[in-house]
Amino acid sequence: MKILLRKAGQEKRQFLIDELLKFGIYKKNNKHLYEWNLCELEKEYHYIVTNGLVEQRKNNLVMG
Repeated sequence: MKILLRKAGQEKRQFLIDELLKFGIYKKNNKHLYEWNLCELEKEYHYIVTNGLVEQRKNNLVMG
């Protein structure tokens, strides 16, 4: 059971890193995404999604 939970956490962490990379976020406050913990990644992803930055990025990609 512990192994499954650890694997799920690792997969979620990697998903969030991949998504943030798609939006051009590589590091913040001199700290690379791979140094962030899961909570930090979730907060940053949530911030981007709730503030419409995802839609802005999609629109820029389509237009540009």
